[in-house]
Amino acid sequence: MVLGPHMLGWIGVPNAAFTHAFGSDAQAAGHAFDLVIHTVAELGVVILLFHVGLETRLSDLTQTGPRAVLVAIAGIAVPFGLGFSFMAMVQESALVSVFTATVLVATSVGVTARVLRDIGAIALPEARVILGAAVIDDVLGMVVLTVVGAMAGSGGDLSMSPDALIRIGVVLAQTAAFIAFVVGVGRRVIGRYSVHLDALKSPGAPFTFAIGIALALAVLSSALGLAAVVGAFLAGMILAEARERYQLEAQVLPLSQLFVPIFFVATGAQMDPMVLSNGSTALLAGALTVLAIVGKFVGGAVGAIDMRTSVGTVRTMAIIGIGMVPRGEVGLVVAGIGHVQGILDDTTFSALIVMTLVTTLVAPPALRALLANDRRLAPAMQGAAEPRE
Repeated sequence: MVLGPHMLGWIGVPNAAFTHAFGSDAQAAGHAFDLVIHTVAELGVVILLFHVGLETRLSDLTQTGPRAVLVAIAGIAVPFGLGFSFMAMVQESALVSVFTATVLVATSVGVTARVLRDIGAIALPEARVILGAAVIDDVLGMVVLTVVGAMAGSGGDLSMSPDALIRIGVVLAQTAAFIAFVVGVGRRVIGRYSVHLDALKSPGAPFTFAIGIALALAVLSSALGLAAVVGAFLAGMILAEARERYQLEAQVLPLSQLFVPIFFVATGAQMDPMVLSNGSTALLAGALTVLAIVGKFVGGAVGAIDMRTSVGTVRTMAIIGIGMVPRGEVGLVVAGIGHVQGILDDTTFSALIVMTLVTTLVAPPALRALLANDRRLAPAMQGAAEPRE
């Protein structure tokens, strides 16, 4: 935000030399510049979702059972309903209301997993439910994003006309078929043939193969009219079954560290902080933030209402509810896509960025506080649950 064209102007604005290369046509130079940044940023978000997928193993989801599914469904339905109702109440269009609600349903696997891992709580029943539900949230969130994106690309607003319902049905069918095929067939292929990569002389063969699969599925996903990030996320999921052999997460990390920050910077540069000086915009940001926190907390807690552990049902509900709050990178991805496609104006986009930042920052200390004196943690890890200097 600070470096972008709305403040310092160090990025996002073509310089004189770049403009001169386009015959001093400032409009053409600006369009070309935006296209380059958008392309590199999109590559960054593809790698980001691929990396998130690598942290997701379907075999881990089966261990959480129906509990994670229930928490995920409630954690999507409640914030989506709150977000859509609120945006409709302030007289936004159905398309803007749906896209805003879609941003609110996201859950960051990475943020919560990092906190739980740091404090030694990753093996607790609540942690398994949170991570399983967050992964399901990501998958369902990608489906919702694909449906909304397809409707936005159809050239009109959302409606419940027969044609619109048919388009939604087609997109849902395509998405379900694509996910089922990639996950069902891809896992078997990876499990059966990935061992043959050991026979290749190149020590980097598994990494090259993994990146090739991620980009190929991203392209295939786009060709089918789905979001490219869906293919990248699914590629990570199927390759997660082989990650222990090849340590793909560690190998992808440098590539992620190079390209992902470009996405975050490009997204931040789109936001004009001055819009928050407007009282109505600040109120919108505050309202969406409250709805985002309450929606995920209530949805996650309701899904775990009868889950009994040694720390008690109420505290368990609070742990799971707070663990589902962070939006993190997934929220930024959805908001960025909506802004680039022209669905979200600067005001709504800025409010959603604020919501994403706040939910990502408040959840970790709250989660640490809830687990600070949990007897199920190793004594050495209980101290780690305290906030660090």
